[in-house]
Amino acid sequence: MTSKFDERFVNGTARYVDDLTFPGMLYLGIVRSPYARARIIDIRGGITHKDLPLKLSSVGEGATEGFEFLEHPVLANKYVGYVGQPVAAVFSENRYAVEDLIESVDVSYEPLKPIMDPEESLRSEPMYPGLKSNILFDKYRGNDFEIKDAPIVLEDKLINKRISANPIEPRGVLAAYDGKRLTVWISTQSVHSIKEGFCETLNLKPENVRVIQADTGGAFGTKGGIYPEYVIAAAIAMREKRPVKWIETRSEHLLATRSGRGAIGKMKLYADRSGRILGLKGDVIVDTGAFAGGSGEFSAPFIAMQITGPYHIRNAYIHAMSVLTNKVVQGPYRGAGRPEASFFMERMVDMLADEIGKDPVDVRILNATTAPFKSPTGLEVEASRPFIEAAVRELEYEKYRGKKGVGFSFFVLVPATMPGESAKIAVEGERVKVWLGGNAHGQRHDRFVETILKNELDVPADFIDFQLGDTDQTESGVGSWGSRSAMMGGSALILAARKLKSQVEAKHGRYSPKLLLQGKWEVFEFFNYDKHLNSLGANLVYAETGSLGEIRIKECLSYYDVGIPLNERNVINQIVGGCAQGVGQTLFEELAFDDNGQLITSSIADSGVPRADLLPRFKAKLHRNPSSLPSGSKGVGESPTIGVPSALVRAVETIAGVRIRETPINQEKLLESLRIV
Repeated sequence: MTSKFDERFVNGTARYVDDLTFPGMLYLGIVRSPYARARIIDIRGGITHKDLPLKLSSVGEGATEGFEFLEHPVLANKYVGYVGQPVAAVFSENRYAVEDLIESVDVSYEPLKPIMDPEESLRSEPMYPGLKSNILFDKYRGNDFEIKDAPIVLEDKLINKRISANPIEPRGVLAAYDGKRLTVWISTQSVHSIKEGFCETLNLKPENVRVIQADTGGAFGTKGGIYPEYVIAAAIAMREKRPVKWIETRSEHLLATRSGRGAIGKMKLYADRSGRILGLKGDVIVDTGAFAGGSGEFSAPFIAMQITGPYHIRNAYIHAMSVLTNKVVQGPYRGAGRPEASFFMERMVDMLADEIGKDPVDVRILNATTAPFKSPTGLEVEASRPFIEAAVRELEYEKYRGKKGVGFSFFVLVPATMPGESAKIAVEGERVKVWLGGNAHGQRHDRFVETILKNELDVPADFIDFQLGDTDQTESGVGSWGSRSAMMGGSALILAARKLKSQVEAKHGRYSPKLLLQGKWEVFEFFNYDKHLNSLGANLVYAETGSLGEIRIKECLSYYDVGIPLNERNVINQIVGGCAQGVGQTLFEELAFDDNGQLITSSIADSGVPRADLLPRFKAKLHRNPSSLPSGSKGVGESPTIGVPSALVRAVETIAGVRIRETPINQEKLLESLRIV
């Protein structure tokens, strides 16, 4: 059944950024660096750094401060740091003429040897003058320890290579200026983080900036922060007093949109012969790209904090580093540090099981916690053994035990709860309008909004209008990422609904939906929350190989603690879509570079996305353990991208008979191991 909110997506009347037009509109084009690392000698033509001497602020998911001297320049200044970096800008009234103008800009470069490998970067001379090293973040989590004469000591190097999230709609922005106020229409996960980015980068007062979300065709982490193209469009709009539009091409997306993962885990695990883990040491090295301000500096300690997963490991000591390379700045990709941490831990648990000849699930159960536990790295875990024992039953693991092609993963989801979220309800003309501080970009927030207002205010869905983000409508907000929307936004909406109900009762002496709809009301609520609220999950994957050695996934099963599902159908759909993306990041989606920093996977055809014929029927079962939040819900959006890769890698590993240490899996090497080629 189709709701009012999604009818336009079905009948083709949705209004994406590229569907918006204004009289006198200009089209923006970007001249990009063809080199991964070079000194700029001269630029002839176009708008350059001399015209816009600006640096990007760090906003959105994983935002960091304190690296002012390494902030991303809006347009390259003296040096370029990655292929695709914006060097100059052009504009025209004709979007096709923009391509010719891009070609007319002449840039002279002195190419320099790029640094593409983060481990090489640790040993290399600093990429920029004034730096002592290429390390942006360098801290330890946990406490150092010694375990003498441990029966088992296992070491391995594990890699999550850079991958690209590919939403159907690429990035886009349209900026207009009336002489006093900048108004921006944008495809985004957070109108408030985008507004903050414009204010900080362009030195504008908040009252002089309005950000409006257009219909948004997916994001997966790529649309939460500010980008150079957004600022350039706004600056030209302010200068020319005309609207300016920029729409990203798919090739630009692969080159210049922040890509995810890019993490190395050098792990050392201590255990006894029963399979009990005695301690864990390691190095986590995150490829942060050419500049600060992305999520790279945040990712390294976040991965290190989660590294022990759902297991009772008393000793853990992790060295977390974020390192510069000549790649686009690292950004969030669905999971943003959580899948990396789980992959490193789960791969070591599988390695331990192989070493002692035990079933990997039995080793996981042995190391699960029987009581709430806080790891040495700071991860708080509820009693996890009851959950994994339930997962084994619900996923019917005994049917698969001992078979080739079977993988099982067990993990903790740490959602982005802090600092909370906002919601607004406005009632007028028998319509109930709702805004959330975190913006929907395909997750169907309208579904849980309808559930909450039915439960709290007894308002039928036909009277509810879910609204896209608009900074003029919500005075503050955070964003939609980190599996937080139903938890934080839903809780804020519940509190707003209760406040609204009390106002109706105060005026009329009682509450009814009719009294609410006949009146004019407006309530804004920010739900403050300053704690982590973790949840557990498990995945089982059963795979085979085809006649040419290609991976064929037969079954992908999920069992997740979702608390109270605010809309069960929507939760299941989130899980199914996330599982497909978990397959994608494991088998495809790689951003591969040559030694000169050129992107080898410069199209989707090269990097790949999972085709429908390569995907199984996904099955999901829900564990309902209510949270302490007003909504009772728990995070779920990122669970599949945490759990599926580890389970799928193990499934493939048992078929190939060789240890798999990296994702995406190199399928050419896999074919060699299967002796197909």
